[in-house]
Amino acid sequence: MQPSTSRVNLTLDDYLVLLNVAVQAGDKKWQKEITRKLERIARFEAAKA
Repeated sequence: MQPSTSRVNLTLDDYLVLLNVAVQAGDKKWQKEITRKLERIARFEAAKA
């Protein structure tokens, strides 16, 4: 049996909430990952403008 996969679309607010959770948890690796994603989102939005 194959595991089902689905794609989840997160909003900017979702990433900010996750970043806050990562900071509260003290998880530096997770913070860095979320920060990189936020930077990619910012560059994408700037390119659209």
